[in-house]
Amino acid sequence: MAQAALGAAGLHFDELNKLRVLDPEAAQQTAQLREECGAFLDIVEFQKIVGSLIELVDQLAKAAESEKMKAIGARNLLKTIAKQREAQEQQLQALIAEKKMQLERYRIEYETLCKIEADQNEFIDQFIFQK
Repeated sequence: MAQAALGAAGLHFDELNKLRVLDPEAAQQTAQLREECGAFLDIVEFQKIVGSLIELVDQLAKAAESEKMKAIGARNLLKTIAKQREAQEQQLQALIAEKKMQLERYRIEYETLCKIEADQNEFIDQFIFQK
């Protein structure tokens, strides 16, 4: 009961039964944090930690730059392939147009030859009937 009344007032007993203002759990966490931060108080250890961190960041930056270059290369390759396909399509369209013109010339030539054949057949028929 006395301990609860003291706890309500913000006073606590530690493991040595000494009266403390700080909660024992908070005091333990504070001591643990002090021990963990002790490594950072040593400048040499701090410099090692910072040096390893900088080295790690540099490695990550190099890896990111490498991946960036790969992505740019892939994008450029894709653009090149697209341009090649477009050029090939234009060549094929030109070839189709050329073949259509050739077909039209052959059709006209065929019609002309059919007319000539008909004229020659008619001439032959007239020549045979005249004899």
